[in-house]
Amino acid sequence: MNCLRNNIALIVVALSMVLLPFSARAAEEGDGKIDVQEIVMGHTGDSHEWHITTWGGHHISIPLPVIFIANDGSWHCFSSSRFHEAEGGVYNGFFIPSEGENSGKICETVNGQEAKVKLDISLTKNVLQLWIIVVLILLIFIGCARWYRNKQPDSDAPKGFVGFIEMFVMMVNDDIIKACIGEKHYRRYAPYLLTAFFFIFLSNLIGLVPIFPGGANLTGNLAVTMVLALFTFFAINLFGNREYWLDIFWPKVPVWLKCPVPMMPIIELFGIFTKPFALMVRLFANIFAGHAIVLSLTCVIFITCQLGAAIGAGLSTVSVIMMIFMDCLELLVAFIQAYVFTMLSAVFIGLAHQEEHEELPAAQ
Repeated sequence: MNCLRNNIALIVVALSMVLLPFSARAAEEGDGKIDVQEIVMGHTGDSHEWHITTWGGHHISIPLPVIFIANDGSWHCFSSSRFHEAEGGVYNGFFIPSEGENSGKICETVNGQEAKVKLDISLTKNVLQLWIIVVLILLIFIGCARWYRNKQPDSDAPKGFVGFIEMFVMMVNDDIIKACIGEKHYRRYAPYLLTAFFFIFLSNLIGLVPIFPGGANLTGNLAVTMVLALFTFFAINLFGNREYWLDIFWPKVPVWLKCPVPMMPIIELFGIFTKPFALMVRLFANIFAGHAIVLSLTCVIFITCQLGAAIGAGLSTVSVIMMIFMDCLELLVAFIQAYVFTMLSAVFIGLAHQEEHEELPAAQ
């Protein structure tokens, strides 16, 4: 009973932290209208500050360092809070537009026109979230490695947190990496695939936490999933064996499909790029959609309250129940997407190390 009470209390606190920014924003707007698209895109997109909540019309945020090269070649480095302190949001000629094609980007006026700066390497919300994930991974696995340092092969199996992490590592290594790549080559790729699995899994989990240092939509950012997919792309094509490239440029199909019109080689060559593209889009779309649905359900509470107390109370109750269900579902999705990305990467890498096909004996 105490455990159930504690779980309910945690859910209530989490929902309160999710709803607080929206309720403050709704109260702050004079006409009571809520821009769902702005809220969803604002919370799922990247930014130069980590917005926590709005209280009494005051935005509570963590300012992040802004580092960029202007179009004249000069370097600039200052806190993003300077934009809010400056009159009109323009600091030393630089500003961040709130709308348009350069929305959220650092811009300046060049020849009377708005233009993005030459190079922006600022520490944004997603970058900070990435480094938090990296630090967590290092703390987890260095701590586990220290437990194994003085152990012998015949020592008792680890318990508690170390045993929990070992279970995950063995599951990914044996059931995914080794099974898909094969006994001969899996050790070469195990470090990368294990790192990818835990990076995606932790990013998905922390992205569901509504308060700092969680809440960033890291794996729902197309640039992050693109880099992960590129790592798999290079692992496949830089270390693929002779049989892999032979199946691409001269596959075992009838000759008329390869010559004079190289139909099958073109299709196989095109497949080299569709594999990482599928990895990139699948992870991005699933995580982004989950965040967007939860935020949209949150907005439903405040939109329906404008229709009246009776209707608002009924629909808000349904919305809260759906939010709890979606959060629980997202916990499952956090694991599934890490599992699927690792499994497909291992399958694609395994196909790049296929052995030479043996001719079957003719039937007598």
